[in-house]
Amino acid sequence: MDLEKQPQQPPAAPAEPAAAPPAAADPAGSLRASDADRDRVADILREALAEGRLDAEEHGERIDAVYRAKTMGELEPLVRDLPRPTAARRPAEDPYAYGPDDPAVPADNLVAVFSSTTRKGRWRVGRRTNAFAVFGNVEIDLTEAIFAQRLTTINATSIFGSVEVRVPENITLRGNGTGVLGNFEVRTLEAPDPEAPVVVVNGYAVLGHVEARPKRGKFIADLQDRLRKHLGH
Repeated sequence: MDLEKQPQQPPAAPAEPAAAPPAAADPAGSLRASDADRDRVADILREALAEGRLDAEEHGERIDAVYRAKTMGELEPLVRDLPRPTAARRPAEDPYAYGPDDPAVPADNLVAVFSSTTRKGRWRVGRRTNAFAVFGNVEIDLTEAIFAQRLTTINATSIFGSVEVRVPENITLRGNGTGVLGNFEVRTLEAPDPEAPVVVVNGYAVLGHVEARPKRGKFIADLQDRLRKHLGH
């Protein structure tokens, strides 16, 4: 007797591909950030501080986060609410002829321990200056200085000492700091010209004194001449 034909089994369905790892769902955000990526974001934050979009405290918090960031996804939220800088102006369009803002240039360090240190006269100001006074005095006079970049940051620390910063009356001065049984005072100033240099003083004073203010009667001469021409005087 013939054996009954066995029913044919349907072919097995092909196996579903394995789920993509979470990183593939967001390739841009998970991409590792380079030093150049961090510097680019830091430049956007510096421009936002100079324009008054960020105050000194928030700028400091975001800069700290920039250099802790490991991926592009961590960097992007730090500048999501800020405009991207426009293309660099040609030298002929730059009335102050600022030099290139090179992040590799080290900060100037002014230290006074049971002593005094003064920086004044005709000198080229770097993008960062660290002033540290312990039972001493540091004086920074910018009234005759040459600003190599639009934004200059001074980090001032005073412990049983004093740090004094003097600026011309026709630049912008901002700052943020804390006094612990001491005094931290920045007399804020807004320049008439929005492209004038910006000086930001940050830091703290412990049983000491940090003060930044404009020096009466002192102006950056070329800025003053330009403003007179603009106003038709």
